[in-house]
Amino acid sequence: MKALIIGFIVIAAAVFAILPAASVGFGLSWGDDVLTFLKGCAPVLAILTGVIAIFIGIADIKDRAEAKKEDADAQESTV
Repeated sequence: MKALIIGFIVIAAAVFAILPAASVGFGLSWGDDVLTFLKGCAPVLAILTGVIAIFIGIADIKDRAEAKKEDADAQESTV
């Protein structure tokens, strides 16, 4: 329950920080800074996601090869 309440408080603080003070009447007007940050980190996150996907793909290929080898060994031992 504490985590849920803390989560709502953090979300409310983030929304307050992003809201433009001029049009809403309150807020910190960090919206432009947040957009600049997102524009800057998007390519880096895309690269990291791609690298992780490649590592997962390589591990999957190795696991399938290992499973085929174990199946072949199991069939040889039963015959």
